[in-house]
Amino acid sequence: MVEVIKSRAEFPAKLEFLFKPARYKVMMGGRGSGKSFAAARALLILGLKERHRILCTREVQRSIRDSVHKLLSDQIEELGLNDFYLVLENSIKGANGTEFIFSGLASQTAGSIKSMEGCTRVWCEEAASISAKSWGILIPTIRADDSEIWITFNPELDTDPTYQKFIVNPPTDCVVVRMNYSDNEWFPPVLEQERLHCKATEPEDTYNNVWEGHCRAAVEGAIYATEVSRAQADGRICRLPYDPSLPVHTAWDLGFADNMTVVMVQRHRSEVRVIDYFQTSQQTTAECVIELQKRPYNWGFDFLPHDGFSHDRKSGLTDEKILQQFRRRVKRVPKTDEESRIKIARSLFPRVAFDKDKTVELLECLRRYRRTPNIHGADTSPIHDEFSHGSDAFGYMCQVVREMTETQETDIVILPEYQYSTPGMGVLG
Repeated sequence: MVEVIKSRAEFPAKLEFLFKPARYKVMMGGRGSGKSFAAARALLILGLKERHRILCTREVQRSIRDSVHKLLSDQIEELGLNDFYLVLENSIKGANGTEFIFSGLASQTAGSIKSMEGCTRVWCEEAASISAKSWGILIPTIRADDSEIWITFNPELDTDPTYQKFIVNPPTDCVVVRMNYSDNEWFPPVLEQERLHCKATEPEDTYNNVWEGHCRAAVEGAIYATEVSRAQADGRICRLPYDPSLPVHTAWDLGFADNMTVVMVQRHRSEVRVIDYFQTSQQTTAECVIELQKRPYNWGFDFLPHDGFSHDRKSGLTDEKILQQFRRRVKRVPKTDEESRIKIARSLFPRVAFDKDKTVELLECLRRYRRTPNIHGADTSPIHDEFSHGSDAFGYMCQVVREMTETQETDIVILPEYQYSTPGMGVLG
């Protein structure tokens, strides 16, 4: 019976590996490739052949509707397996004891996930969003003899934990297959129309991600998505050697419980070179200065936002006074709102280059800096999270880039606080 069902089921040739043993089976690619349909069919056939306990999971599952339960149910119907599989509200059971269970990973702990130790197969759907923490909990738990972990996803960023873990640094006994619409001989005409429309109307980065399975330059909806993509395409994310003849200026976003971030910049004529970046938390301003001064740079000015001049810190001094105690030269970033900073940054972005090794964390912030989703399509405020602090420091840098001299100055200048009246005032002239 198993061979009859298998012969009746349609599988893209690339996915025949699903029926051969491997600890990790990774299917990565764009829309319409047939990854999820093939995984569902293959698991149903394997569960028909012998008893399996199969966990179907993803990072977040708020209800059974978020899972692949409906996809499996539809495939049971299509393959004519209704007499073998009993579809229940929250699980699927086979006549031989095979069982499909459904659960999200984000809600699991090392203790709660122990109930899944007996699983022989795990299917991680939409795995691009699975966190490093979730992988760290799941993988050691799935340790039954000959157990397998199946992974299907369309990549988002090349820095995502799933992409790094299984594509950049794949573990032992890991088979990776890249699948796109062109590998699916049953690719339907309706999806071909969608693909062509996307290619004609959407940015190249979006099309390549959705249909070709390439990583995005920034997360979907990122505020600086277009700018980061263009910087990448133009080769402005590259090796940027430090020029000792130019001062290194800094722009700070202050924090303690939140991240403290510092962007380090050299300016040469119209070029803005972000050569380094520092990010930490739970450290005082003085501790951060000590870390910075370990770098053998020709230091210029430190630009602090308005709260660096008015708030008492842990030491009882303002950030301005703390920096000056280290003989740092401090200037003020004019107080403005987030939207003005974003406009200024977008205007300046085409002139900015980033050191690809020393600004990895900053680029990650810029790639993930986004707004709160709005179903009505209106702009909302940027999300305040671990990625906003680096983005704010970058925005402050863009505001004051005209004050970043190309020659060393010896006097300490504190600029008066004022409001930019037009976004362009912060852009290099």
